[in-house]
Amino acid sequence: MLKKPVYLDYHATTPVDPEVMRTMLPYFTENFGNAASKSHEYGWTAEAAVERARGMIARLIGATDKEIIFTSGATESDNLAVTGAARMYREKGNHIITSAIEHKAVLDSCHALEREGFEITYLGVDKYGQVSPEDVKKAITQRTILASIMAANNEIGTINPVAAIGRVCKEAGVIFHTDAVQGVGKMPIDVEKMGIDLLSLSAHKIYGPKGVGALYVRRKNPRVRLVPIIHGGGHERGMRSGTLNVPGIVGFGKACEILQRVMTEEIRRMQHLRDMLWDGIRTQLEDVYLNGHPDERLPNSLNVSFAYVEGESLMMGMKDIAVSSGSACTSASLEPSYVLKAIGVDEDLAHTSIRFSVGRFTDEEEIRYVVKKVVDTVNKLRELSPLYEMAKQGIDIKNVQWTGHHH
Repeated sequence: MLKKPVYLDYHATTPVDPEVMRTMLPYFTENFGNAASKSHEYGWTAEAAVERARGMIARLIGATDKEIIFTSGATESDNLAVTGAARMYREKGNHIITSAIEHKAVLDSCHALEREGFEITYLGVDKYGQVSPEDVKKAITQRTILASIMAANNEIGTINPVAAIGRVCKEAGVIFHTDAVQGVGKMPIDVEKMGIDLLSLSAHKIYGPKGVGALYVRRKNPRVRLVPIIHGGGHERGMRSGTLNVPGIVGFGKACEILQRVMTEEIRRMQHLRDMLWDGIRTQLEDVYLNGHPDERLPNSLNVSFAYVEGESLMMGMKDIAVSSGSACTSASLEPSYVLKAIGVDEDLAHTSIRFSVGRFTDEEEIRYVVKKVVDTVNKLRELSPLYEMAKQGIDIKNVQWTGHHH
């Protein structure tokens, strides 16, 4: 029996893996100790569990245990990385480089730093959403202290040339932060090979619990230091105070351990399901466009614009499929997605875009159902659309003079 609504919004969040859940449970009840309580067994048990998890997370990205700092999630990791590095290296310079399609946690941190007197360069991206290493290189000045470029985009799934950007930063002595929240588990990531100094992670995008994340902070060549944004008892090497979320961290560690085991196979499986979805849609509908890079993109990601159909109406018509239109994080506003704008998708098409993302628990039956539902809904909406009819008659809609209001 098909469970409805069919969940195809894995980029927004993932269900907790049952194995992760089982591993976490005892840390809510019998092993409830505080990892910072150093004088009794309850504390030691909690601390040992945290350190085990720290090792599992570090291994997944090629880091060492001591380089993992626990946070409340990706947003905090991005804030701590960008703001913490900016303030720490202020003496050296006040220039930061980022891209126009970063997550709001990075962009808004940068906007806040501008008010503190930092200068930010927001690099554009090509039509696929990639940042060019050459552009990063050109933007670097004597005053540049930090570059923050995501590993993969959450909306269009495009993967950046992270290693090449890392090399450019290394050569110039610029600290390199990457928001790898969508990338982890879906692409190979190695902080050494890629020259990454700071990296943000989140548990709930990889079948762990919500409300826990981590920041990788490089310890040598160079040793990166950060000014904390949360002050207190000096937990987490002084970079992030506060009692650790032990059950969450244990779950996060387990989620990473599972990924190490299944990642290669899982990537292949997700790609197969994603391609099955895209092939089904594009062979049965005309005027559909893929947003993002055709090859260099996340294996589970599909962002499509359906011409002559409004994205919101499309979602209303497919209530039994969980997808997102534009970006989940900014869907409160009617503005078309800033990511799609940045890659040059025109406003009409941007409003018709839907993001589908598959994951660990998606199966072929669900994909077949979704293809049929999408095709039926788009056809039904297009039948009702005067725009579609005019376009089919060869009228160029862009140049039509509508009566009553002027563009």
